[in-house]
Amino acid sequence: MVPPVNPPLLSLTEVSRRYGDRLALCPLDLTLAAGQCVAILGVNGSGKSTLLRIAAGRDTPTSGQVVYCGRVLTEDDLAVRTEIAVVGDLVSAYPDLTVREHLQLVAVAHGAGGGAGNLVDRALLECRLDGHDSALPSSLSSGQMQALHLAAVLVRPRRLMVLDEPEQRLDPAARRWLAGLLRAERQAGAAVLMATHHAELAASIADHVVVLSDGAVIAEGPPDVALAAIR
Repeated sequence: MVPPVNPPLLSLTEVSRRYGDRLALCPLDLTLAAGQCVAILGVNGSGKSTLLRIAAGRDTPTSGQVVYCGRVLTEDDLAVRTEIAVVGDLVSAYPDLTVREHLQLVAVAHGAGGGAGNLVDRALLECRLDGHDSALPSSLSSGQMQALHLAAVLVRPRRLMVLDEPEQRLDPAARRWLAGLLRAERQAGAAVLMATHHAELAASIADHVVVLSDGAVIAEGPPDVALAAIR
């Protein structure tokens, strides 16, 4: 991969992951700088989620190393909880808390203090949940639940956003909203590492696209180059 213009925030070097006899992720390199987006494409089982878990410090590579802010990232690194915000493919929430209460809890837990209310108001508006702030998770649609998980990212510190198929359960209009949200996050300086099935979403926001198949990189480069290789 071509090095980013800014110093790398995140670097994966010869990272692989094996589960028993199965090689889930072949050795690969990846770099990501502040304000940059890298999109990972591939079918289910191609290694996307494995790569994201390793990059977020939630799994340990079998070989290679992950460097975040100049130091080797481990699962007990404080940055995993305080600087790396993750939206995964499992939709869950505190069932007895309203949407607003859920976001307030996340904000306060990440040190927002007296500013939690303003952060929550802004996240509700940006994620189009301002009309559902008193709703319980069980009453939300699947798309609204996904929006809630994205809103939870917006109320906490985030130097690195790791998103596993954030477009899931979103209709076309909501995917366009998501693209705009992620572009705004990049402009604010956040780095975005995203796995997706949507080539259009990747093309609209990513600087670099990596395509995986059976755990191996089969194409990568600027979106037009990488996506042309798999059409």
